[in-house]
Amino acid sequence: MTIPHGVADALAARISTRAYLDTPVSEAQVRDLLTLAARAPSGGNLQPWQINVVTGEARQRVIDAVKATQAEHPFGEPELEYQIYPKPIIDPWRARRFACGEAVYAAMDIPREDKMARLTHVARNFEFFGAPVGLFVSIHKDMQPGQWSDLGMFIQSLLLAATEAGLGTCAQEAWSIYPKTVKTAAGIPADFTLFCGIALGHADPLAPVNATRTERADVDEFARFAGF
Repeated sequence: MTIPHGVADALAARISTRAYLDTPVSEAQVRDLLTLAARAPSGGNLQPWQINVVTGEARQRVIDAVKATQAEHPFGEPELEYQIYPKPIIDPWRARRFACGEAVYAAMDIPREDKMARLTHVARNFEFFGAPVGLFVSIHKDMQPGQWSDLGMFIQSLLLAATEAGLGTCAQEAWSIYPKTVKTAAGIPADFTLFCGIALGHADPLAPVNATRTERADVDEFARFAGF
């Protein structure tokens, strides 16, 4: 993996890494990444993010707890804290989500009719795709949409800092479908909303899934210019 230098390089290099080596990541390195990410802007400098980092036995405890819950609730707990996608999701967003999924499965040579293989890959979400470190991002329930925006800027800052450090990441909203289980196992207070998990580790350079590069819309599809 070529380590990027600078924001532009990190933006171009960052991907959602879905396969990792078992090479450990030190607490010191995670602390350094979080310190950098905490420079993200936030309205009124509230810094509304709460991060719970798990590795080793703590990581396995969360994985085991979710697997136990899945036996009774395979598609998520009955009471969710937020809806990941709008229902219904319409185009162009529906088409983009579909294309993303197809790109991931194509990289692993899993055909659409192989439902079991696809479900097996989805289940890897709840093992951090093999990453040795997991981070859970949460926010106090009193916070408003502005603070949720701040949360996104923190997450992006963390992903870019990790990319520049030569590490892979994957932001995983999938964990949010088991909020009660994850919060209990990871020690997240009940008055916080679990937004997502983040897998962190050294990317497996030989894993086909890590060759996935999703497309981005052209600027003219989402931007309007006036006065130039």
